[in-house]
Amino acid sequence: MLKYHTMDTPAGPFTFVTSSADAVRAAGFTTEVDELLPLIHPDLSGEAREVDDGGTIAETITAYFDGDKSAIDTVEVEQKTGGEFMAHAWQVMRDIKPGAPVTYSEFARLAGRPAAIRAAAAACARNPVAFFTPCHRVLRLDGSLGGYRWGLPVKRWLLDFEAGAGA
Repeated sequence: MLKYHTMDTPAGPFTFVTSSADAVRAAGFTTEVDELLPLIHPDLSGEAREVDDGGTIAETITAYFDGDKSAIDTVEVEQKTGGEFMAHAWQVMRDIKPGAPVTYSEFARLAGRPAAIRAAAAACARNPVAFFTPCHRVLRLDGSLGGYRWGLPVKRWLLDFEAGAGA
């Protein structure tokens, strides 16, 4: 059985879906859990019930928005894909530091496949645990935002916040 919790953040409402062991399986800036459940790999999916208390994950999110921008690095995530590169790319993405975004081509290089820029972009697009696996920290070569499942205003807000520009 999966659990989910929705909370208000300065960047907008945020919902996360976890396993019974509190590993995040899907997350995003939405109030609609039905937008998140299809992102979870079928092997990790199931029915989800809402919980009133987001526990330590909610506390960690609050700490992030209170200024501890590396707090989300401690949250356990459970992502699964059929591809070895994507799984590795998601792990590499978790190492991108707040305030130090990289381009898609740099992300591909960091993931060990410098020519695989489209595959790196696909890893961002298919990321079910956005925010905890921070695809918002990957930009186009010219520094523009590219895409973000939860909207470019949210991506811009997060990048500005992490750069210390406030919100």
